[in-house]
Amino acid sequence: MNQIMRRIGILLFAFFLSANSFSAEHGNHKVMPLSINEAKDSVELQILYNGRAWRNLYYKVKGDQFLFLNEFLPGSVTIDDKTFNDLKLRYDIYDDELILISDHGIIIQLNKEMIDLFSVNFKNTSYYFKNFDKDSVNILSGYVNVLYEGNTSLYVKYRKELLQLAVENKYDMFNQINRVYIEKDGEVTKVDSRSELLKLLKDRKHELHNFIRSHKIKISKKYPESYLPVIEYYDKLSN
Repeated sequence: MNQIMRRIGILLFAFFLSANSFSAEHGNHKVMPLSINEAKDSVELQILYNGRAWRNLYYKVKGDQFLFLNEFLPGSVTIDDKTFNDLKLRYDIYDDELILISDHGIIIQLNKEMIDLFSVNFKNTSYYFKNFDKDSVNILSGYVNVLYEGNTSLYVKYRKELLQLAVENKYDMFNQINRVYIEKDGEVTKVDSRSELLKLLKDRKHELHNFIRSHKIKISKKYPESYLPVIEYYDKLSN
């Protein structure tokens, strides 16, 4: 069924490319015709560009819905084990959607069901995201930043919430929320603090407590990377 849906999506996007395409920023439309013949590799680009024209629905909201900043960042996308490099990407963490700008200037919201992985580079750091299927067992779903994978794994889910009339009682505003998850023994648990982290890793609680104190590590979900040295040390102790 997934393969059939993907083929249908590719055919639909071929039609989309052959017709007038739209690029929208702040609600303004710009007509940008693009034919299949203009594509460098029409088959591959149809796979990558499968999706729909993007339109900014939140241009009146203070702030923006994107991770890091409101600009396209260098990155890559993997679909069916094929990786497309040298792309310009923007990750909408309010709607959990990946946005791409093509070399023809068309802004596309990519088909989430087709994407396996993607990465973006920001401030000399590469952020690697995995697309988790939503099911009744796994509490993770959608695009999740993989900070560490080992016997124990560390994940971050970035989200933004919309605060109603938060600015001067006139304008809505975006507020970012980070949720940290740890996978241990095949089970994923949300961890909000140092005490919850030590409780989850209680079999090495004493060693981890000393490690955190001696290295002056401040655990905070505002800075999910602060969990990383502790998880790496825990796995080292467990090996």
